[in-house]
Amino acid sequence: MAGGDSDETVAGGPRIRWRSEDEEAAKQGRSNLVRSQSNGSQLSIHSVHSRRDSIDPATALPIHYRTVSIQIDDSKEKAFVEAKKIKDSTAKELSTIEWHTISPDEVLRRLTTSLTAGLSDDQAKRRLGEHGKNTPSLPPTHLSRQIFGYFFKGFGSILLIASILVFIAWKPLGNPPAKANLALAIVLLAVFIIQAVFNAWQDWSSSRVMASITSMLPDDCLLMRDGNQATVTATDIVPGDVLFIKAGNKLPADVRFVEISSDAKFDRSILTGESLPLPGTVESTDDNYLETRCIGMQGTHCISGSAIGLVVATGDHTVFGRIAKLTNDPKTGMTPLEREVLRFVIIITTIMLSMIVLVIIVWAAWLRKDHPDWIDVPLLIVDCVSVAVAFIPEGLPIALTASLTITAKMMRQNKILCKSLKTVETLGAVSVICSDKTGTLTKNKMYVTECSVGTKEMTPETARDAMMADRRDAGIVNNCIDQLRAIAGLCNAGEFDAATLKLPLHERKINGDATDQAILRFSEGLGAVAELKSLWRKTFELAFNSKNKFMIRTFSLAEAEGLDVALPVGEASQFKPEDTLLTIKGAPDILIGRCTHFTSNAGDSHALDDDIRTVIEDIKNRWSAQGKRVILLARKVVPKDRIKNASAVSNFEAEALDHARSGLTLVGLVGIVDPPRDEIPEVVRILRGASIRIFMVTGDFALTAQTIATQCGIVSNPPALVHDVSALYKETAISSDDRPAVSSIVLNGPDLIKLSESQWDQLCAYDEIVFARTTPEQKLRIVRELQAKEEIVGMTGDGVNDAPSLKAADIGIALGSGSQIAIEAADMVLLDSFSAVVQAVQYGRVVFDNLKKTIAYLLPAGSFAEFWPIMTNVLFGLPQILSSFLMIIICCFTDCAAATVLVYEKPEADVLLRRPRNPKKDRLVDWQLILQAYGFIGVLETIASFAMSYWYLERSGIPFSALWFKFGELPPGIEQEFYDARLNYASSIYFVSLVVMQWFNLMALRTRRLSIFQHPPAFSKHTQNLYLFPAIAFSLCMAIFWLYIPQLQDVLSTSRVPAEYFFLPAAFGIGILLLDEARKYAVRRWPNGLLAKCAW
Repeated sequence: MAGGDSDETVAGGPRIRWRSEDEEAAKQGRSNLVRSQSNGSQLSIHSVHSRRDSIDPATALPIHYRTVSIQIDDSKEKAFVEAKKIKDSTAKELSTIEWHTISPDEVLRRLTTSLTAGLSDDQAKRRLGEHGKNTPSLPPTHLSRQIFGYFFKGFGSILLIASILVFIAWKPLGNPPAKANLALAIVLLAVFIIQAVFNAWQDWSSSRVMASITSMLPDDCLLMRDGNQATVTATDIVPGDVLFIKAGNKLPADVRFVEISSDAKFDRSILTGESLPLPGTVESTDDNYLETRCIGMQGTHCISGSAIGLVVATGDHTVFGRIAKLTNDPKTGMTPLEREVLRFVIIITTIMLSMIVLVIIVWAAWLRKDHPDWIDVPLLIVDCVSVAVAFIPEGLPIALTASLTITAKMMRQNKILCKSLKTVETLGAVSVICSDKTGTLTKNKMYVTECSVGTKEMTPETARDAMMADRRDAGIVNNCIDQLRAIAGLCNAGEFDAATLKLPLHERKINGDATDQAILRFSEGLGAVAELKSLWRKTFELAFNSKNKFMIRTFSLAEAEGLDVALPVGEASQFKPEDTLLTIKGAPDILIGRCTHFTSNAGDSHALDDDIRTVIEDIKNRWSAQGKRVILLARKVVPKDRIKNASAVSNFEAEALDHARSGLTLVGLVGIVDPPRDEIPEVVRILRGASIRIFMVTGDFALTAQTIATQCGIVSNPPALVHDVSALYKETAISSDDRPAVSSIVLNGPDLIKLSESQWDQLCAYDEIVFARTTPEQKLRIVRELQAKEEIVGMTGDGVNDAPSLKAADIGIALGSGSQIAIEAADMVLLDSFSAVVQAVQYGRVVFDNLKKTIAYLLPAGSFAEFWPIMTNVLFGLPQILSSFLMIIICCFTDCAAATVLVYEKPEADVLLRRPRNPKKDRLVDWQLILQAYGFIGVLETIASFAMSYWYLERSGIPFSALWFKFGELPPGIEQEFYDARLNYASSIYFVSLVVMQWFNLMALRTRRLSIFQHPPAFSKHTQNLYLFPAIAFSLCMAIFWLYIPQLQDVLSTSRVPAEYFFLPAAFGIGILLLDEARKYAVRRWPNGLLAKCAW
């Protein structure tokens, strides 16, 4: 493919948004649903590969989508001015360049190259060494800003402030300085540094993952090398290369056009902000390098037509390369999931600050006066820090960051490229997927199975036999098959790859779209296409587009023998050398009305009467009903005196279209099979089970589309039960009782123009919809209407005509084999096949599920159970039964590892049996999750831990009654040293109790509804998470490390814990696990019951 992959946006430039409007919507006055793009400015380039990792480039749209406009966000006006300054600065640099002002022949001479031969391999290697790879230089790294972010993002600032405050509490406020405070301050500082190191490592790891992902998309382009067309990686292009450009390509370098079709147009909105694509020219139109139309700039798109260009600049020497030097990286904003996490953190932080204020008020208003020796200022500081530590889940940022990298790796393993985290999140909420047919649901490996001339139907094999038989019968002049072969080979944009010409026909590589490939193979099977092209000289081409649905080529006669194969004897004798042969190929329903004659079975032309027209219509409908794509081939001889403009003049396009409106001779039909991908029926079944509706949106004929939809499982009803537009009532909707259990409907694009608001409401309620004969504007309309009904819409496609709707959908999904413009427009690229969308939806749901599990795991022990020892200490005069130091150990060590490994959890068996998540209602942290974490698990763990600690004190001779509201008074007969030692034991027991019970909580939280026996943590490849066991072992090692080393015991006020205080919490933990199993059983057994409504 002739395209590079630069990320074409200048940081600080205007954010460009596509306002997806179409004529029908404008007429009905419907509200505009604008999809703002992800973050990133629009005029910067990072690398020639950026279509893979660029989050948000402005996507080029074909000229036929004139209703699609660019809108520059007003809030970015200042940035736009800066971008304009950069562009002006670049223009000054380019003022001395002459590539656009000199003639094409002079360009060839200066670059020492040839249009017919291109560069030799030796020349290309030398120039690659001289000019370097076709990639811009890397932008500056801003290392100091990066390092600052490593330390202070997440809860880093809170940890640092807490450490400083505890240092102050140790000295100078401490009297005497407490070693435990020093240890606490050091640990807080250490956690602050460890977090920064982890963030740096995570950033490096993520960069490696993205670097490996960026190499997965093809970035090839078509060049002329050593006299043959060759596919070369975009990074290896050098000045002097002859580049072949076609619709959908993104230009990989700056090129000077030397040949260009009349309909070739290029979108420069990424650079200039102009909403309308500009036609390309061979001759210069402006002395300004940035304004002339004979130059194609790196990163801009060819949106229609074709061209041949000479590469004049690569890498840093291109316009975008120069701009990239003057700009910084685009800023990125927060994704919805990150906003959800921020919302949760704000809630937790608000509660934390409220509790700290409460502690300070209680101390200042009561304790300082009535119990002055109970809490002094240093201890108050430590208590406030302890409240902060208790409430803030320090492990959450680490778990969140890890989940992103892990998800990216999993996506990469399944050959799924997501351009941003928002893509993954949105996938979890997708409720409708609108899929293109060709190349997405089908294999895009087309071949001709049927052909017809006149009323005679044949297979390619029988057509070849008939042609050979006609040639052997010297007395019979019948060239009907030759005429079909000629139009099929001449009116064709496909080209055989020179490197595969010696291979068998079915193995040869063809550069061109799948339809052209099929028809070119068909023509070659009847005779050499190269021979046809030597007999006729192409003078004009109008490429196929989804608006016209046909392709035109005009030819002048090069050799007299050409008349024998392209025309019947009568017309051949009247054809003059200056006449033009107009050939046309396209949709039968569009072209058959323009035909006035047809080629009969005998090879001569006859008037196309109603009887023959009916026969041809029947053939077309029968083939379409079999799922075949039907293409009509026609021709017209245009006498010289009827041609007003030369074919090289731009006005000739309108003239050619005018000639093609009537008077065509129908040469024949071909039926092309494009079988559905083998995996599609299963994919549709799974997605439907996930409550996602699958609609087909295609430009194909309705009967063909319906047949393929039935084969794919998108339509499950028999034809008699499939509705059409007549089932949509203009005023009132039909009763749902009158519809089958699963409702199906097939509509044509033109039907959509006439639909009222009520009819759209009825249409969007159907379970199965096939939209046929749709234009790009109508695809946009479909997406917006579904979005207006609060559906989260995914759009899949791979062609140029899919790009607008890909951009407009909530999530655009392109295939890696698709056009570059579609890949650029999409949010996600499936590199292997459409079946990967199932894994993608799974990951979208799982990443949200697993983060909920992480939060639900961190809150009970790391927040709720740590908070109450402080509050009972302040409000009830009890000793702080869990030391502040051990709180930090729980939050940042024992719980953190287990919370992180939860992101490795496999999808639950019912993840694709649930309804999609509603982003407006289903929050990351909702009241059900808080109830689970605080009201259920948190309460059980807190009560059990308190019970274990106070039971130990009771056994040691210190009853609970001797501590309640005593505010530090020693119980009678108890020495201070003994009292302190027993409290150290009790604190360590509370700590161990939480650590052990969290092991079982970890097992319980792995599933939200399924039993642990249905989703076991080991011994099942589909459910196991073997990282859980090292995480449990790590938390045990941490507990032993901080409690059992004598040197640490004295400093940290910790103690060895008797063995029974490990086993008793394990029994409580088993109880928690069993209680949660009972809760899950009730949720499964009574899905509409009270427990199910309270389930997180």
